[in-house]
Amino acid sequence: MKKSLLALAVLGVFASAASAQSSVTLYGTIDLSAKYVKNDGSDKRYSLSQDGINSSQLGFRGVEDLGGGLKASFVLLGGVNADSGTMNTKFFNRRSTLSLSGNFGEIRLGRDYTPTFWNDTIFDAFGTNGLGDSSHVLQLATATFVRADNAIQYFLPAMGGLYGQLMAAASEGGPTAGPTTYNRASSPFVVQSNINPGRYVGGRIGYAAGPFDVAVAYAEQDFCGNGTNHNLAGTCDSQKTFNVGGAYDFGVFKLMGYYDQDKVEDLKENRYSISGVIPLGQGEIHLGYDYSKLEGGGISNKVDQFAATYQYNLSKRTAIYATGSRVSNGDFSRNSVASGTAQTAAPTAGGKSTGFELGMRHFF
Repeated sequence: MKKSLLALAVLGVFASAASAQSSVTLYGTIDLSAKYVKNDGSDKRYSLSQDGINSSQLGFRGVEDLGGGLKASFVLLGGVNADSGTMNTKFFNRRSTLSLSGNFGEIRLGRDYTPTFWNDTIFDAFGTNGLGDSSHVLQLATATFVRADNAIQYFLPAMGGLYGQLMAAASEGGPTAGPTTYNRASSPFVVQSNINPGRYVGGRIGYAAGPFDVAVAYAEQDFCGNGTNHNLAGTCDSQKTFNVGGAYDFGVFKLMGYYDQDKVEDLKENRYSISGVIPLGQGEIHLGYDYSKLEGGGISNKVDQFAATYQYNLSKRTAIYATGSRVSNGDFSRNSVASGTAQTAAPTAGGKSTGFELGMRHFF
């Protein structure tokens, strides 16, 4: 809903900034669920969790008409831990951008989704959320798998069904590290996560018309070795990501899927996802299967996932849902359907992870 300057002042957020905007909108999502997770090698865990079918978030967006078709706009969007009432470490971790748009397209500055992530989330019937998230099978990723800081983007203007974007994100001289990969010093190999990526450059182009949508994306993420992971200390390399995704709405069933390939040094991961949505009156069924195979470094490892959701829409803004999923690991991975306190511990190498949740989501 649109909020006046007075309403924003009562909220105590950005009142002075709002005075310069021709319109400011406060919006968000609350999504909470009762969750059960059982991973091989550890006890089951019951929890009140969140983000079952959508990400809980609080956002502000504004736009000013500058005349002649030119507009200035901003989006500030932060993740909300609705189960505890806290925010994430980065207050506007989900998006913080400033844009200038017109007949030429849009120039956007700030933290945002990477072009390569868009195909993963748009062509996933679970929207990379909750227990059915297709990225649960991911074995090789950088810190910018989802978003990039310090980014400059360009979006094409409306051109029929054609759309596209380019992104360049600077490391700004900060320390760099390798991708999430295998540590050869351990037995069995274990997954390690690294932060502080280097420069990211990527782009995406697609075409949508009626029930049909298809897009392709490519990116390169620089990093340097820290000596504890697969890459050697002092060496620098880049992770190359290519993916293509598509969807077709048959009316009685919407089919979607994507293929993603990541390469870094002698490691190569191929991921496949196929999913769909079946509308049933006010309800809908989401089904998905995801598969990943990582090769290199003397190993070959597979991970797959089956997931299903039934969602009943009480209104356009409110829904209740039930989701179940299972991840099966190869001998060298410990992927799970959940993370953090929603699980007792990651499954043992080669083990399974099973989850079920009942939840409710509301847009405002």
